[in-house]
Amino acid sequence: MRSLVLIGLIAALVGLQAENPFFAPEKLTETGVYYYPEAWDPAQWDRDLKKMADMGFEFTHFGEFAWAQMEPAEGRYDFGWLDKALELAHKNGLKVILCTPVATPPVWLVRKYPEVLVKMADGQLAQHGTRAHYSWSSPKYRELTSRIVEELGKRYGNDPRVWGWQLDNEPSHYGTIDYSDAAQEAFRQWLQKKYGTIGALNKAWGTAFWSGLYASFSEIELPNPTRLYSGIASPTSMVDMKRFHADEAAAFLSLQNQLLKKHLSPKQFVTTNFMHEYTNVDPWRSTDLDFISYTAYLVAGHNKGVGPQGFRMGDPWRISFANDFFNTLNGITGVMELQPGQVNWGRINPQPYPGVVRSWLWNAFAGGLKFICSYRFRQPLYGGEQFHYGMVGTDGITESTGGKQYRQFMTELRELRKHYKPGSPMPAEYAARTTAILYNVENLWETSIQPQTYQWDQKAFTFKYYGTLKTLSVPVKFVRENDDLSPYPYVVIPAYQMVSPELVHEWEKYARNGGHLIITLRTGLKDKNGHFFEAPWANTIRSLIGATIKMNDMLDGTMQARVSMDNKTYTWNNWGDMLEPGQGAESWATYADQFYAGRSAVIHRKLGKGTVTYIGTDTDDGLLEKDVFKKVYTSTGVTVKELPEGVIVNWRDGFWVVNNYSSEMVNYTLPLSATVLVGSSAIAPAGVLVYR
Repeated sequence: MRSLVLIGLIAALVGLQAENPFFAPEKLTETGVYYYPEAWDPAQWDRDLKKMADMGFEFTHFGEFAWAQMEPAEGRYDFGWLDKALELAHKNGLKVILCTPVATPPVWLVRKYPEVLVKMADGQLAQHGTRAHYSWSSPKYRELTSRIVEELGKRYGNDPRVWGWQLDNEPSHYGTIDYSDAAQEAFRQWLQKKYGTIGALNKAWGTAFWSGLYASFSEIELPNPTRLYSGIASPTSMVDMKRFHADEAAAFLSLQNQLLKKHLSPKQFVTTNFMHEYTNVDPWRSTDLDFISYTAYLVAGHNKGVGPQGFRMGDPWRISFANDFFNTLNGITGVMELQPGQVNWGRINPQPYPGVVRSWLWNAFAGGLKFICSYRFRQPLYGGEQFHYGMVGTDGITESTGGKQYRQFMTELRELRKHYKPGSPMPAEYAARTTAILYNVENLWETSIQPQTYQWDQKAFTFKYYGTLKTLSVPVKFVRENDDLSPYPYVVIPAYQMVSPELVHEWEKYARNGGHLIITLRTGLKDKNGHFFEAPWANTIRSLIGATIKMNDMLDGTMQARVSMDNKTYTWNNWGDMLEPGQGAESWATYADQFYAGRSAVIHRKLGKGTVTYIGTDTDDGLLEKDVFKKVYTSTGVTVKELPEGVIVNWRDGFWVVNNYSSEMVNYTLPLSATVLVGSSAIAPAGVLVYR
């Protein structure tokens, strides 16, 4: 059975990396950098693009903030400057990713049509002078967007100098919710389409609570937490608002995609760059794009990393997480903005650790990315990002520390291409522990409304489980509810609070057929409307996990309670489920104190040909969860490779890539048959080892 699962897994992974018309497999990945011809003296364009090519870059990126230059007055277009820039890029051997410029509407547009602006929670309209200040829902903005996108598509859709297209820029409104009149009306229409009748909405929203009954859709407003000052009567209304905004973002992108596709060569791709930090949008909703890509800034004073210098390197798992998360749609992704060095917008803006920019590049490569792009080539002399590093400094010539590391990476990559062997199979031992994480952003939205403890952070919870898996050298894939789970030997379901009976049935079928489920606390408590089931607590998963959840507890962050497993003790305080195993389920861990001492905290059972493990405790350090994973893998006959703290190992296309994000030297044990291609087995902080 195991060999059949492994064959199916490898076939599925090969399918995800199927041929496409956009990227040559032998290139592995291609590296590029943003350039803003509209911001620089045209006499310098050729010099800059030549320098870009000399450094080793293979493509550049134009246009996402240039609407005012493309359409200086309504209906009057000027693409002469862009034609010249494209020709100079081509002359210097650079392909171009061209962008729709809709992230920054020009002044004439917002003055003439102020209804296109986002209305913020306080009722104020967004002001010109920023970006992403337009409403996804505005009919007028969609009309004006359609015009500029059509013009670009007609002019450059079959231009061989244009490699592909980026829509918008970091679509998210940077976490802001739009309360404009257009959004309010679109929300009512969205609700009417979803529910059909106001009675169905009242039932789904639970409006009998706090006298919240609606008589018609026209009475409904987008819920605004700043005005709901004594609590939210309907948490479901908040989830629906987030669903709506995510759908509006996806629809706005789809509008542009459909307009472009009428004109594009089949060799030109269409994508956009999301930021997974902003969860008011859902990248996975943009299913009609050729693929989705991402933005990644690792060092901006928000992450401590590992050890005293970790704040200069970032969390070890973060790039790998983005690679795996954004690869979910169509099996293709790239990073559109990868940090080039010091930035200017962080909580603090430290210098990245020497060499870590190159390490990020190799970490991005290791995730199977088709391209890696950095923001930006030249450090700006004016504007809102003056302290943001580029590949060259303020003189426009001298390579920055990040620029030198990009040059080094691109030189090393050209050598690595010589060792590429098409169709290299994933090593069987590594593939055997492949683990899928089931994800739906709606669970993040829903648990955030009633977190139950100030310590609850659904996003951090998912990150912790991902990072824990990577410390065991586990290849991770993200999957959606409708995806086939059967190719994956192991599936993790982290805090999946909203479920349907049909979904739980699929989980049970997966386990009975030989899969291994790892389910965590806060799973199966509510239906898809966010209502508790009229049944015993977590009854939907009771027969699946083979246990009853008697109660749960949360402690203050200053307190520490204990859990015991296999003669080891762990501490927790965030959330604990007290479990009562049924027949056939064994207790792997128990609470060691509090009034429920002796109750089960982790249980495990066999189910059909597979197993189900339930982790009922949330620890800060993740050590209990890590040991549970190790026990699941070893008990099912699969070996794990435990890595030193801060070390990440990934495999792609026949190459192993090892990144050291710790603050200490790491001596990595190489297989006897290994051929080192980059670096050495003694990996310094921020160092890289590549071998085959």
